Amino acid sequence: MLDRMKNGLDDFFQQADLLLLGLCCTASVYGIFLIYSATRYRGGNRSVVMQSVALGLGILAYILAAQIDLEALLKRWVWIAAFNVTLIVLLLTPLGIGGEEMGNTAWLRFPGIPVSIGPAEIVKITFIILLAGQMAWLREEKHDLKSFPAAMMVAGHTIFLMGLYVAISGDMGNGIVFFFIFVCMAFAAGFALRWFLLLFAGIGGAAYAAWRLDLIPLYQKERFIVVFDHEYDPLGRGWQQRRSMLALGSGGFFGQGYMQGTQTQSLSQESLPWRHTDFIFSVCGEELGLLGCIAVMLLLLAIIIRILIVARNAVTPFHCNVCVGVAAMLMFQTIINIGMCLFVMPVIGITLPFFSYGGSSLLTLFAAMGIVAGIKMRSTSTIRRPPPSILR
Repeated sequence: MLDRMKNGLDDFFQQADLLLLGLCCTASVYGIFLIYSATRYRGGNRSVVMQSVALGLGILAYILAAQIDLEALLKRWVWIAAFNVTLIVLLLTPLGIGGEEMGNTAWLRFPGIPVSIGPAEIVKITFIILLAGQMAWLREEKHDLKSFPAAMMVAGHTIFLMGLYVAISGDMGNGIVFFFIFVCMAFAAGFALRWFLLLFAGIGGAAYAAWRLDLIPLYQKERFIVVFDHEYDPLGRGWQQRRSMLALGSGGFFGQGYMQGTQTQSLSQESLPWRHTDFIFSVCGEELGLLGCIAVMLLLLAIIIRILIVARNAVTPFHCNVCVGVAAMLMFQTIINIGMCLFVMPVIGITLPFFSYGGSSLLTLFAAMGIVAGIKMRSTSTIRRPPPSILR
């Protein structure tokens, strides 16, 4: 048994994507240092300890996920789909938790587990696998990525899961992540551009009608209004982002110094909010300056590029689609979170991958990276087929 485990680990370290693992670990350790500084004013190191434990478990999840046979897993697609729906519906039970300040119920807390779990973090991964399988099936079995029924099949899957999640949790931010993943995967797979034009036209029209008919809650509308008018409700909806901009601006090029940030280290309730989660990038800007922020962006960019390189060399369109979905998830969350901190995007509760505090988020991110690593391992020993059209 021990010999088998040793041989398996030897094979892993010989074939796995250690560069990707190294980039993810570097980003996570960087994030832990930022979290320590961002929570130091409260006293205690619970957040740092929990994030460090999540990092250790994440590395283990990376190794285990790399061993998963995605084709064999996809054969149980009905069970995966049922799992996705069940995990989201659990938010309606007493296990679901949220808060007035968050405006949603997007977390689960199981008895005996000291941390809450975000179902969206898990479902994003299984959703990517299912959607990639759908697209590969349409491409290889039906030879059809151009027709309206084919477009409606994958769009319907996305709209159903996204709608179910948003309706139950009220978490529009992660709901939009599902949509962005779908758009990137469908574009990379080679769906006809006319369906994208029709989709965006329909969404634009529906959003305009919902806005005009007051079908969107006022607090959500105000999150968008304040982005276009920074003077709108500066002490209310715009307060968080104004504090964020102040922190970023005060850091200058080199920053005020690690653990020296005026707002980051302040005990005042009027200082930077959610500094270890949503606004960790602002903490970095205040204490480490523009150089620290550039380092954050370069690390995340390197991870995304590495995933896309694996996608380009994938052995099947299915594997390529999975990698594109994972890259899209990271890309969108990064753009939105940094945009929130820069006051050019609305605050929708999207954290910065690998850097923001969140044990379940970090664990599932490493699992997703492990799946990408497993795809790379298989690409070295299997006859390659053409990747989806946009990556050829």
